[in-house]
Amino acid sequence: MNTYFNYVRAFLSFCVRDELLDTNPANTQRAEEFLPEDKGDRNRQFWDPEDRQQIINYVTERVDMALEDTIDVSREIAYRDRAIVVLLADAGVRGAELFRDPRDGARDGVTWGDVDLENHSLEVFGKSRQYERVGLPSAAREALERYHRVAEPPTGAWPIFPTGHAPSKYAAYREMTGENPDENTDIDDALRSVEIPPPALTKAGGRSVMKRLTTEAGILLENGDYLKPHGARRALGAELYEKGHSELAQSALRHKSIETTHESYSDIQAKDVAKGIDEIRD
Repeated sequence: MNTYFNYVRAFLSFCVRDELLDTNPANTQRAEEFLPEDKGDRNRQFWDPEDRQQIINYVTERVDMALEDTIDVSREIAYRDRAIVVLLADAGVRGAELFRDPRDGARDGVTWGDVDLENHSLEVFGKSRQYERVGLPSAAREALERYHRVAEPPTGAWPIFPTGHAPSKYAAYREMTGENPDENTDIDDALRSVEIPPPALTKAGGRSVMKRLTTEAGILLENGDYLKPHGARRALGAELYEKGHSELAQSALRHKSIETTHESYSDIQAKDVAKGIDEIRD
C-alpha cells in the first residue's frame, strides 16, 4: 500500500513540476493519515560472505565438471549459470536488469551488444527506467569472456542469458519467419542459421536458476530460503559501506544520492556510531 501511494505521489509531483497541477494532493499529512504504518523491511536478505564464496566456488567447480562430462549439464549452461552468479555477486546488478520481464516490454534482458569488455561495463535498463552503465570488476569480466567463447553468439542482439524454454524458441522462429523449422533441425541451430535471437531468460527463470544452484551447492538458509538475486546487490553494498567506501557503494549500486545509500545501510551507521561513542568514553 505504501509503495503504491509513493508512486502516485511521485507522479503527482511530476504533474506539479510540469504545471499540470497547482499542488500535490498526496503530499499532505491528511493524505497519509489512513495509510498503514510503514515499518520498513526488517527481513531483507543479503548474501552472507561465506555463502557468497560457497556459491561462487560451486558454480566454478560445476563448469569444470561440465568440461569433464562428469555432470549432466551442458558446457554452455554451466558457463551461463556461473556468469549469472558472478555478475550478481560482483557487479551489483538487479535481476530485473539482467532478465526479461514478460509484463514489461522495455525489459527484454541484456544482450551481448550491451557488453563492453574493453571499458569494463555493461549497459542495463535501470530502475530509473533509463539506460545505465554498470561497472564490471575483473571476476565479472572474466566470467563473461569465458561464457562468450562458449556461447558464440551470432549477433550482438543475442541475449546473454537465453531461455531454455523450447516452446518460446519455436514461437520466436515462427513469428519472424512465418513458418516452422524443419522437424529434423534443432531449434537452437534453426534460430542461429537465420540469426533470430531467442527470448531471454525471464526473471522467474533467473530465480529458478538461483534456487537450484543454492540447493546443489549445499547452502542452507533459514525457512528453506535461497540466495535471491537482490540479496547479492545488498551484500556488495554492505561490504563496501562497512569498509568505509560509502561513495563507492553509492556508485556501484547507482543510487541517485548518498542519502539513499546511508539510509540503505543505517544498521552499519548505527554500529559505527556505537563504536565511536565507546572509543570516546574509553
